[in-house]
Amino acid sequence: MRFPRNTKVFRGQLDAAPYAGVFFLLAIFLLLNSSFVFTPGIPIQLPEAAALPGTLNPTVAVAIDDSSRIYFDNQFTSEAALKRSLSQAVAATPDLTLVIQAHKNVKWDTVVRVLLVAHEAGVKNALPATRPPAASAPANPVGTNHE
Repeated sequence: MRFPRNTKVFRGQLDAAPYAGVFFLLAIFLLLNSSFVFTPGIPIQLPEAAALPGTLNPTVAVAIDDSSRIYFDNQFTSEAALKRSLSQAVAATPDLTLVIQAHKNVKWDTVVRVLLVAHEAGVKNALPATRPPAASAPANPVGTNHE
C-alpha cells in the first residue's frame, strides 16, 4: 500500500505568542500563590536566649500574645478553660511538660498566672519557649590580631 507523499514538513518560524501567553499565566499564578500564603497560628515574637534546657517528656504548649490573651491548641481560652484542658492532658499523660510561648512584651504577671493555673491542674514541669539569638559578627575576625 502506498501513502501519499504530498505532506510538507513545517519549516517556518514558530509563533512565540502562545508560549508567551502561557509563560505570563504561569508567572501570575506563582505570584498570587506566593503572596497570599496563610500561615496558621498566633503571631508571637519569642524572647531571645541561648542554651536553655529542653525536655524529653511529652509537651503541651500555651501561647500568650502581646495583648496578654491566652491560647491553647490555637484557640483563645480563659484561665478556667485552660485549667480544665490541662487537667485532662495531665490525666492522659502524667509526666507532661508545659511549654509557655509568651510574646516578649507580655507582662510577667500574665505568665505567673498561667504557671499557677498549670500547677493547679497538676503540671509539674514548665519551660519558657525562646528563640536563639541572632547571629552576630565574631568579636575577633579571622586574620586580625590585636596584640
